[in-house]
Amino acid sequence: MQFTLYDLWAHMGLFARLVVGVLAIMSITSLLVAAERFLAFRKSKRASMGFARTVGPLLARRDLNAASAVQPGSDVGHLGRVIMAGLATFRGSGQDDPDLIFESVARSLERQGQREMQNLRRGQGVLATVSSTAPFVGLLGTVVGIVNSFQAMAASGSGGLGTVSAGIAEALVTTAFGLLVAIPAVMIYNYFQGFVDGVNVDIAESSNELLDIVARQLKSNAGRPAAVRHG
Repeated sequence: MQFTLYDLWAHMGLFARLVVGVLAIMSITSLLVAAERFLAFRKSKRASMGFARTVGPLLARRDLNAASAVQPGSDVGHLGRVIMAGLATFRGSGQDDPDLIFESVARSLERQGQREMQNLRRGQGVLATVSSTAPFVGLLGTVVGIVNSFQAMAASGSGGLGTVSAGIAEALVTTAFGLLVAIPAVMIYNYFQGFVDGVNVDIAESSNELLDIVARQLKSNAGRPAAVRHG
């Protein structure tokens, strides 16, 4: 048997072919999920950077009313959706209690941040499942192939390593396929997990910075007449 895909497939039994078919489906699924997530992450990162360039200078001047009135576009990325949620809550707060306004903004930022993290983690469960189960699926094919080889040896009445070596070699191919599917899935999952963790830090830092600005604004408004508060 030559070590080519055609020869490997030709020498496989029915069960081994089913295992390889399952592994192929798992591999295609993981690659499709990886491609979709990569494009989504890239788009969200670019939109977030554009939002930061637009709204960042306004927040640096502590002009919350101007920042909340900005219309940066239909897609502001994960960072923009979190910050805009906090700004909308601040602008829409009609209470005179600064502590209540601050808590409302903080809860709004937290809720939107959790939604964004959930959205960014979408599809990672598929990658984790493929990376953890693919080797065992391949191993299942190998175990069944080895069992069939020993059964064939017992049925023929002949012994020796040469009798079962070919069957064992063919059976081990399914384990190799399982590893080929699992290794890229693990690498992609770890890369995406690192990206999501970085986004989580960015969202937390940006939310805390906005809360600092809100706290200063509320403190400044405390000495103003009620008619001019919140613009």
